[in-house]
Amino acid sequence: MVNRYYRAPPSDHFDGERFFNPGQPTTDRALGQVARWRLTSRPVRWPASVPVRQALPDARVVGLRITMVGHASLLIQAGGLNLLTDPVWSERASPVSFAGPRRVTAPGIAFEALPPIHAVLLSHSHYDHMDLPTLARLEAAHRPLFVMPLGNDAIVRRVAPGARFAVGDWGDRVALGEGASATLTPANHWSARGTRDRRMALWCGYAIRTAAGLVWFAGDTGYGDGAVFRRIGAAEGAPDVALIPIGAYLPRWFMAPQHCDPAEAVRIMEDVGAARALGIHWGTFQLTDEARDEPPALLAAALAERGIAPGRFVAADPGEVFDV
Repeated sequence: MVNRYYRAPPSDHFDGERFFNPGQPTTDRALGQVARWRLTSRPVRWPASVPVRQALPDARVVGLRITMVGHASLLIQAGGLNLLTDPVWSERASPVSFAGPRRVTAPGIAFEALPPIHAVLLSHSHYDHMDLPTLARLEAAHRPLFVMPLGNDAIVRRVAPGARFAVGDWGDRVALGEGASATLTPANHWSARGTRDRRMALWCGYAIRTAAGLVWFAGDTGYGDGAVFRRIGAAEGAPDVALIPIGAYLPRWFMAPQHCDPAEAVRIMEDVGAARALGIHWGTFQLTDEARDEPPALLAAALAERGIAPGRFVAADPGEVFDV
């Protein structure tokens, strides 16, 4: 099958047709495994909605401030720069507006209240991370630089053909302005928009280096053997704050290669040497079987077990503002 998004010679994580996670467990799942999950799972029912107090961000922040929007969407303000990660303002994480996971928390910032957005960092093409209607709105309202890993630009150009793009491979560094840069970092994950494009676009996290501090956004990732995170810490230095997923992890037999659980998230924080961390990717869209409030509870238990102060790793709620 020909890759519809990206063509290049093979590399250590691209076989000429699809990307892969070198030396890590496969994330591919057969239809029989998907059926087994759906037929045997007993997902805990989530509330229909959870109240959110929306933040009103300043137009410019000299220091380092992070505001949780929801799921993997965060506003990072640092040294006068305003960045968004994986922005999703739509009601559903789905290819259609009438079905699929519906958000139970409103965005922590109203779209109209966003400050001028200078760059948008996209980690991969799944619908809960790459929301094309939101990206089209951002292009129309803010004209940001869109940063993304290989192949994903072919998808985003459908709704923003005239946008500014910076597309890179793992290890590439992209200038963001104001003396800031973002280095694409590996993640143990995969990509797809449908049934025929699995792993045809790359996935990543970002080491965001600014005058006000170093932020590492993990993207979506399983833990694997942890080698990826130890290499990131060695290559990029210890982050002032790491943004690490803590949700969408059950059942483990199905999800472990692609989504870390809270205990593994704590190990990731230690592996990269982060001074502190915020738990993301939980509580907005019900994608898997665990209860909505389970990730923060398991995160607290994992921190206590490893003797880490609870304030070092906090599960971020939509609308919460963190000054680092």
